[in-house]
Order: sequence, then structure tokens, then C-alpha cells
Amino acid sequence: MKGFLVLEDGTVFEGEAFGANREVLGEVVFATGMTGYQESLTDPSYCGQILVSSYPLIGNYGVNAHDSQSKKVQVWGYAVRESCESPSHRDSESTLGGLLARDGVPGISGIDTRALIRRLRNQGTMKGGISAGNPDELVERVRRMKHPEESNLVARVSTKRPIRYDAGFGKTVALFDCGAKSNIIDDLTKRFNVVQLPFDASEMAVRDLDPDGIFISNGPGDPAHPDMAATTVATLRRLKDDYPMMGICLGNQLLSLVFGAKTYKLKFGHRGINQPVRFEGRVYITSQNHGFAVDAESARAAGLEVTFTNLNDGTVEGLRHRELPVFSVQFHPEAHPGPQDTNFLFDRFEEMLEAP
Repeated sequence: MKGFLVLEDGTVFEGEAFGANREVLGEVVFATGMTGYQESLTDPSYCGQILVSSYPLIGNYGVNAHDSQSKKVQVWGYAVRESCESPSHRDSESTLGGLLARDGVPGISGIDTRALIRRLRNQGTMKGGISAGNPDELVERVRRMKHPEESNLVARVSTKRPIRYDAGFGKTVALFDCGAKSNIIDDLTKRFNVVQLPFDASEMAVRDLDPDGIFISNGPGDPAHPDMAATTVATLRRLKDDYPMMGICLGNQLLSLVFGAKTYKLKFGHRGINQPVRFEGRVYITSQNHGFAVDAESARAAGLEVTFTNLNDGTVEGLRHRELPVFSVQFHPEAHPGPQDTNFLFDRFEEMLEAP
């Protein structure tokens, strides 16, 4: 069946619809990983977005039971050059199209993803839509839609109630779930007992747990959204002097706001598994998925030290408080998918909790 992907600037790409047969509107972004499509599709940080894969053949090893990073596909739409419907892998249980159809997510294949990504790279991410209907009418609907970031996307993906993981360790971590990937929880539960909390958990709810540390997860949307300022940021600000803290991705941005720094939207973001960062004189390859960054000057003025720097564009990739036991990174040290060169950061968090 014929399908269309359109951008708010009026650009139309014609291809073949696959996955769920329905229309979707969202922010169109691109990722550069050659593999890891299942993990990306199920990453809650992609909520509100139509994802475009730069690699031309997607779906060739199918979909399995153990790589998903949440219980369902989180992207709102998916665009590829070619979708493989005859996957070959011993663990494969479904096709890419089958996964999208199961979770009600539309996809489009057969479009010029290279041209689409160059447009997004040059013009910046845009609102867009996928539909089998009239493309001109679709463009008008895209132009009229509110940007997904105007809503509280974190509320869509955060747990609604506390979840306990008693792993038999001596230390307990309170996890602010802003859209936590399952691999983050897996890495934490290798070291700590974990209590997964809703993003809007109260100060008293945290103190009643008497945790040894606080962890702030990845997640979608604008870190400076008013709902986040009134909940997660406000609560962490009241807790910051009393607990060691670590943040990843959105957690990095939220912690910067806790101390008074500022964030801003990147032109087209960092989404892929090959982003180089510099830390303590060494270069690490990292997995990233974010469209916002922390302003370096405001971070330094807020008492934060920039620890990691992106070697492609010089943006902030990590922060550490000069006095408090608080640090965060913009990338994913748990890296699923991607390299785990920086997984040692979980060990540093553990050492921080063990310190007297």
C-alpha cells in the first residue's frame, strides 16, 4: 500500500506503508546506528517522535524476546529505506513490520532516507507525519499540530506506581523513572536494591525510603517543561544536599536545572551508537539519544564542572558538582544498543555510595 511521509516545510516522500495502517504526527528525527533497531524502537526517549534510520536495510535479523528496552514500541512512527520481511537469526521471533503492527505503530519504507536525513541535518528536526492519505492535506495537519514537546511526554512513559527490585544488596537506590530503559534497571540491580519511582514522586516519598542514593533516568521531551520543573526538578532540589545522585541523558539535563543551569534544543540532536566524547584525556565511543543539551557557561556558573565533551560539536556530555557527590552524563553508559566503554560510571556511582 502506498504511503507518504511529509515534513512541515512541505516536503513529501512517497513510499510503501508497513506496520500499523494508521496516520501519525510527530517530530521527525534520525538515528545513525547500523544495528540496534529493536532497542531504539522500544526506547521511551523516542516517545513523540517519528524515527528515521540512516542505515539502508533494517529488520534483517528480525525481532527477539530479550532486546526490547520497554514493554512496547515507543516511537510514534518509523521510516526506513528498506524493511526486510525475511529476517535470518536464530533468536528471531517476528519481523520488523510485525512488531510495529502489534503495537499500532505505522512505518514507511522505500523512501530516500538519505535525502530526508540531509534535509533534517541542514534545516533541523521538524514536525512531520506518516499516512496513506492525501499528502497535501497531511502537510496542513502537520503544520497545525502542536509540537509533541509542548506536552508532558515523561508522564506517558514513567511508571505509575513504585516498583521494588530487592536484589539482596546492602545499598538501595531510588530511581526517578522519567522513561528508564530496561538495561539501566538491569545495570543498577547488579549493584543495588532499586525502587523505581514515578517521575513526580514527592520529597517525602523518597525520604521515607531512606535510600543510599538517587538515580535519574533517561526520558523524552523538553527538560525545562513546566511540569518537570514543578515535579522532578523541584523535588531533587530539596534532596540534593542529602543524597549522592547520578543522572543519565534526560537525567543529566534535569540535574543541571536543579542547580540553576540552562538547557537548549540542538539543531538535530545526537542519536546513534558512535558518538565520540572526551573524558580525562581519553576518547570514548558512546551511545546517545537526545535532542537537548546543557549550556556549558550556565553550568559552570551553577557550580558544575563539565567532565565529558562531545568531539563532534563540543557540546556538554557530562557534569560533576564541585562540592556535592553528584554527577551525570548525557550519553548511555549501559549502551543497549552500542558500546559499553563507559560502563565504569556505574562503578563510580557505587563507590560514591560506599564512601563515608
